[in-house]
Amino acid sequence: MNMVLSYMIPFNRPHGFRVTPLPDGGVSVRVPFWRINRNHVNGIHACALATASEMASGLGLLEQLDPKQYRVILRTLNMEYHYQGKEAVVATSLPIGEAMESKVLIPLRESGVVDHTDVVELKDGSGNHIATGTATWQIKAWDKVRT
Repeated sequence: MNMVLSYMIPFNRPHGFRVTPLPDGGVSVRVPFWRINRNHVNGIHACALATASEMASGLGLLEQLDPKQYRVILRTLNMEYHYQGKEAVVATSLPIGEAMESKVLIPLRESGVVDHTDVVELKDGSGNHIATGTATWQIKAWDKVRT
């Protein structure tokens, strides 16, 4: 899967992100502590953390929805940075489980479009809470999409 993602999203290829499905559902994205991912003060760059947060959230959502039925597009991404990342960081998106039916699928059937907000925590190997990403996705049935 990581090879396919590197091919399909060439922008992320140099960053070395590694996606791992979680045993109980959800997705984690590992951001290695590589030179290309570091900023001028030798911490993991804010944009690398934001990209990992978006990726974890989007893949976690696609794990629960059929991309053949629904278009998922990022509406907003807000980041809060708490601590400087000085080692590899993992962004984790957990599934909403049974709330998916009431918060996403039922409103989708009624209106054809819904916004869904997902919170992603980013932590380093030492357990430090590096950042929190909040992604809001617009989910729309393909037959409602107008371009």
